[in-house]
Amino acid sequence: MKRAPIALFYGSSTCYTEMAGEKIRQILGEAKVDVFNIADTPIVEAEFYDCVILGIPTWDYGELQEDWDEIWDDLDHINWQGKKVALYGLGDQIGYPEWFLDAMGYLHAKVVKLGAIACGYWPNQGYDFETSKALINDDQQFVGLALDDENEFDLSEQRITTWCAQITHEFGL
Repeated sequence: MKRAPIALFYGSSTCYTEMAGEKIRQILGEAKVDVFNIADTPIVEAEFYDCVILGIPTWDYGELQEDWDEIWDDLDHINWQGKKVALYGLGDQIGYPEWFLDAMGYLHAKVVKLGAIACGYWPNQGYDFETSKALINDDQQFVGLALDDENEFDLSEQRITTWCAQITHEFGL
C-alpha cells in the first residue's frame, strides 16, 4: 500500500471537522494526504507517517469529542518522537467563549509531551472569545488552526488555505 506523505486524522460528530479535513486534503493535494476518521481507523496508523495532521472539535464546556475521548489513551502507544504534527480545531467562540478550542489545547499538550514536533501555530487575531487552553506564546497564538464554523463559516476556507501553505512549508514538503 502506497502511503501519502501526510496523514490526517479527525474525529467528528457534526461533520464540520470532517469537512475541514477534506478541504485541507483538497488544498494540499489528494495524493499528499491520507484522511482517516478515528472512529473507523485505529490511531496507531499514525506510526507510518512522519507528518501528521490532527483535527479535533471541542464539545460543550471544554470537552473532548467522543471519538477522541475513546482513543485518548491509544495516543500513548504511538512513537511521536520526531513526527511533525499540525492541529486544527473547531469550536464555538460565541456559545462557549470560556472554552474555545480547549480540546485542541489538550491534544497539543499530549502529543508534544510524547515527543511530537508541533507545527501550524495560528495567530489569535480576529477571534472573539474569553479563554482557551489552546493558546501558546503569551496567548498570542493558537496551537493549531482555529475554526469556528458555527459563527464564522465564511472565514474558514481562507483560513484553511493560508494555514495549508504554512504547514506545507513547516512540514518541508
